[in-house]
Amino acid sequence: MYDRDWRICLKELHYRHEYKYPLTNGQILVEDAKISAIASKDVHTGAAGFYNIRSLYFDDYENSCYMANENGVDERAKFRIRIYNHSAERISLELKEKIRGKTSKRSCLISEAQCRQLMKGQIPGEIGNSQEVLHKLAYLMAVRLMKPAVIVDYDRVPYVYRPDDANVRVTFDQNITSVSDVSTFLDEKVCGRGVMPVGQALMEVKFDSFLPDEVYRLLQLDGLSVSTFSKYYLCRKFRG
Repeated sequence: MYDRDWRICLKELHYRHEYKYPLTNGQILVEDAKISAIASKDVHTGAAGFYNIRSLYFDDYENSCYMANENGVDERAKFRIRIYNHSAERISLELKEKIRGKTSKRSCLISEAQCRQLMKGQIPGEIGNSQEVLHKLAYLMAVRLMKPAVIVDYDRVPYVYRPDDANVRVTFDQNITSVSDVSTFLDEKVCGRGVMPVGQALMEVKFDSFLPDEVYRLLQLDGLSVSTFSKYYLCRKFRG
């Protein structure tokens, strides 16, 4: 979707399958009970049983990222800054790519000062050699006028299933909120609007080369409808 000179050799990337299923809260409770019988909570899950994820997404002057999702373009990429539980102690800049139905992600840590500059649409004055993803974003901010577009905020209940050579994550995302005021990204609380119909949430199933039959049968995935739209797309479409 962009000029190739900003991209790293694709053969170095690790790609995963990623499927998203909009479910009612009742269905979420059922699926949660099923997966908890064979999988364990992510080690970062707090005492409440979930953690908060907040991401600041970028787009260019043509809204290329949004339109690629709107039009179902197979090859697309998104930059986002991500924090957990409203904390600025660990701030990650991520580049997520989707190619032929599979996704990859590479990231680098950034400082709070760099984050605040990016929130304002400014290219940080100093970028470390190890911050390769930030170098790429800076390039697109210069040539494609890439800038912050929307905040996506939600609570996640994460499960990990790793028997033998399988690597499966099943997550339940609730209270998905779209926030248009990007200047509030590092605030304790943000104000926005929900993007899922009342009583609905999102289940995501992610895995590497294969999904174990045990998980597939347990979740009865063949009876569920896969969503083609991302949380980013929904939050751009229904900005708060």
